[in-house]
Amino acid sequence: MLPDIRVRQRDYLLEISRALTQELDLDTLLERILIISIEMLAGQAGLIVLRGESGGWQLRVSEGITPEFLKELTPLLKEISDNENPEEFEIPEVNRILNRLTFAASLGLLSGVGLPMVTRQQVLGVIFIFRSYAGIFSTNDRNVLSSFANQAAIAVKNAQLYTTVTTNKQHLDTVLDSAADGILIIGPNQVIERCNPAFSRMISLPVEDIQGQPHEKIVAFGSLTHDIKLEDAVAGGWPLTPHAQLYVEGDLKRHHPPSLPVGITYAPVLSPDGILLNIIATVRDITRFRQAEELKSTFISVISHELKTPVALIKGYVCTLLRDDAKWDSEFFHESLNVIEEEADRLSQLIENLLDATRLQAGGVKLKKTELFIPANAKRLATRFQTQTDKHKITTDFLEDFPSIMADEVRIEQVLSNLISNSIKYSEKGEIIISGRAKKDIIIVCISDEGEGIAPQDIPYVFDRFYRSADALRTKKGAGLGLYLAKAIIEAHKGKVWIDTEHGNGARICFSLPIETEE
Repeated sequence: MLPDIRVRQRDYLLEISRALTQELDLDTLLERILIISIEMLAGQAGLIVLRGESGGWQLRVSEGITPEFLKELTPLLKEISDNENPEEFEIPEVNRILNRLTFAASLGLLSGVGLPMVTRQQVLGVIFIFRSYAGIFSTNDRNVLSSFANQAAIAVKNAQLYTTVTTNKQHLDTVLDSAADGILIIGPNQVIERCNPAFSRMISLPVEDIQGQPHEKIVAFGSLTHDIKLEDAVAGGWPLTPHAQLYVEGDLKRHHPPSLPVGITYAPVLSPDGILLNIIATVRDITRFRQAEELKSTFISVISHELKTPVALIKGYVCTLLRDDAKWDSEFFHESLNVIEEEADRLSQLIENLLDATRLQAGGVKLKKTELFIPANAKRLATRFQTQTDKHKITTDFLEDFPSIMADEVRIEQVLSNLISNSIKYSEKGEIIISGRAKKDIIIVCISDEGEGIAPQDIPYVFDRFYRSADALRTKKGAGLGLYLAKAIIEAHKGKVWIDTEHGNGARICFSLPIETEE
């Protein structure tokens, strides 16, 4: 009979070895180990507790044990303190608790056997088997059981490592899939191994059509503005060190035009021997940076032009008046001073608009709301602007029951002034009407003229900072800030501003403001 026992023991060890190589799901593996352990030790029930990564013990699987017993056991396991040598302290403590509970639960009819699972001098857990008789094990039996428990520990450790790798992969997938920038993982042969959804959206191609393709086929530039392509860099010996990043900037060709301005950072992944394993490419949409550069260039161009004209006029008239070889009559002297004053006012207004634009960009418009009756302000502004033109007739048209609102009077007058000034500037002659009506909870004010109107292609951009149409750049003065400031002020009042495209001849710009009562 003894040889049969040895054969069975060998078979149990082979079963654990197969579990080691075949099963990587931790819970399934623990259940198989427990069932084999119960059979091997001729037990009636059993459980497995594992040490947590940060210490403490946790019940993972059980077989043939009542819920009441498990309910008593769980809080006791949490009370076991950590020790520098868990095999000498924690496992005996676990065994003591299990034996005490076993004895109490079975009125002394059951005993327990605990098998510590140890690998690489690290205690992973305990297999505890309950049986109805006291066990006496020979030296060979103890060796077999120890080998069995150690095999189980190796299998558990592998399953834990697999779980950790799987979890880390899920975290990596989540990071890649949620990243706003495009990310490519490229092999040493420059074939794209992995692509995240952000890059797929950038280039307008499905992920499956990108992965497995050569890098140069997918990442093709219409034009390069910074450094060289990846293929040229690799051909020249890149990378020489693990930290030798490569930056490429240009217009990326897409499946559907237009091309997309991008900046791509390539980072090498090298083995300890310096062999290139992968290249990680981070692709960033730099459209906003390009727009910022263009805006800066536009700003410099517009402001230079707008400052140059009044400064030149002021300097010219001052130099003329200061000439010692000429005598000027009072009329010419007065006209010259008027021109100097007008150009100085123009400079002051330009500077004020620039400051307002800067304040808006930094933190919005600060409002000082008071009760405001817009028809009175509109009539006063119409009278003031009428003195500046003899080619236009400026009128107001408000309903008699037009309500008062809570608003910043200075800012609303700034909006009206900008819109009236634009109508005078962009219409050669005709009537300019400031009209208003009230609805249920808003008022609507419109300024219309009889000029050529706003070209359809310009309508989406007229409220942008520094935007001016091609025709206006050639024929009209201005920095392109009037409508931008008007829009910002109206939106700060929780209102809206728009171009009325159904007006007919001329331009008609309207804004709405909520009707608020003073608290």
